[in-house]
Amino acid sequence: MMAVLAGFHKTLLGRLTGGTCIIGLGLLCGAAAAADDPYGDWIGTLVADKGHNCPVNTPSLMQITPKHMVFAPETGALILRGKPDKATQHYHADLMMEDANHKPLPMVFEAHPVGDTFEGVYGTPECRAHITLKRPESRAWKNFIGAD
Repeated sequence: MMAVLAGFHKTLLGRLTGGTCIIGLGLLCGAAAAADDPYGDWIGTLVADKGHNCPVNTPSLMQITPKHMVFAPETGALILRGKPDKATQHYHADLMMEDANHKPLPMVFEAHPVGDTFEGVYGTPECRAHITLKRPESRAWKNFIGAD
């Protein structure tokens, strides 16, 4: 029985990447490093660096899957889309629209992993803002079990 438990702990600890674990009555683990496990939902609130009309009033959402990523400023109707590249840690999404004068209105989002978060920059012709994105707290068990 002890050998089985020892094997279980080795397997369990082998699955954990990044973070601290405490084994006692329960098991509590920190989030995996964003570079190692970028997939899933990430939330944060944009902070304006310059310009105006920046979507800074409510949280924004980034979702990453192996083949697609989206960024929704203020979790609104505008969705910037892109293709993530985990190997190079390149996370880029954009949306091209037209303004009222039929001129191009580009929206661009770039992010990179830093520890267990993503640091990002959002830009339009009128706004430049930065953001720190974290996993929603409700994702802790998904992170632990490895299910998405």
